[in-house]
Parts: sequence; structure tokens; C-alpha cells
Amino acid sequence: MKWLMDALASSVGKKFVMAITGFLLCGFLAAHLAGNLLLYVGAEEYNGYAHKLHSQEELIKIAEVGLILLFGAHIALAFRTSRDNKSARSVPYQMKVSKIENPDSPVRAETWMFVSGAMVLGFVLLHLADFTFMVRPDIDYSILEGQEYQKAITILKTPISLAIYIVGCIVLWCHLSHGVASAFQSLGINHPKYNGLIKWGSRLFAAIIGIGFLSFPIWAIFQK
Repeated sequence: MKWLMDALASSVGKKFVMAITGFLLCGFLAAHLAGNLLLYVGAEEYNGYAHKLHSQEELIKIAEVGLILLFGAHIALAFRTSRDNKSARSVPYQMKVSKIENPDSPVRAETWMFVSGAMVLGFVLLHLADFTFMVRPDIDYSILEGQEYQKAITILKTPISLAIYIVGCIVLWCHLSHGVASAFQSLGINHPKYNGLIKWGSRLFAAIIGIGFLSFPIWAIFQK
């Protein structure tokens, strides 16, 4: 563990670990999207998938703890990196300028990533309240017990979920579009020969994840 503590003591080390946690979370997003695409296959297939998943209770608990640790570490490192960057500036900038995006932009990339990350966190918390803890007072979960397909439709069609899920998916799309490419740079994978491929590959991955999750609340609107 000493190597990890030494790494987290430096800004480069923080960004390196944040990139690793980010990639692991991207893997979870891809797997979660793949499973949820069964909504388009049908109720029987999706319910079977959900019941099989929930039957692995011990494995699910381990996965949930792992995800909480990953997400918590990613957020904490983002906060510390943002705080360290602000502390390192002895003279405030007259204009905030992104080193990666349009140099005339009044918003720094790191500022946007921090704000969008906070918005994604809010989106995730609502998702957990909706589907995991089932604490929404405006939803009668008792009549949806064991009916995961219908539960997904019911939750996604509520005005609160519909609005926040649409906004959250769009913000997640934008967050990933910059974040994935930035993670490659943090890992030292930065070369003029491959930067273009990394940039467009990151945008493609972000679009697949963003559009994929965004399609669910829109699809739910037209379901009974």
C-alpha cells in the first residue's frame, strides 16, 4: 500500500489513479448498458436477466461495495486535484482558459469536468433511490415486486425520473467525451500519431454510452 500512498501524494499520481478508476467505471457502464438493452428484447428476457442477477446476492454485494469504492475514490481524487490546482495558482487568472479545448472558451476543462461529475453523481444517487433502495414515495413498489421490466417502465415514465435521466445521460455523455481522452493522457498514452484516434475513439465510446442510456427514458414514454 505504500506505493499507492506515495502515488497519491503527487498530482501526477492522483491523476494516474483517477484515470484507472475512471476506466474501471467505464467498464461497468458498458456492462450495465449491455444488460439493460434486454429491455428492447422483451419482458420475459429482461425479467429473467434481472432475477438471475439478483440471485447472486453475495456477488452483487461485493460488486456494489467495489463500485462504491471506485466511485468514491474517483470523486475524492477529482476534488483533491481541483483543490490542489486552485491552491497552486498564486495569481488568479484574468480569464479561465482550457488547455485542451477552444483557447477562447471562458470555461476551463477541469472546471467543466468537476461540475459535470457532480451532476452525474446526483443522477447516480437518484438511480439508486429508484431501483436499488426503492425509496421513492411517489412509486408503489409493492405492486411491482418481481416485475423488473414493468418497474423500469414505471420509474422511467415518472416526470422526475424522465427529466433527470434525460439531462443526466446527456451530461454523462459530455463528461465521458472529454474524460476518457483525458484519462489516456494521465496514463502517459499521448503521441501525435495516436492522439486523433484516441480523441475520436473517446467521443465514439461516450456517444454509445450516452445515447444508449438516453434511449431508455425516451423508449419508456411510449410503453404501457
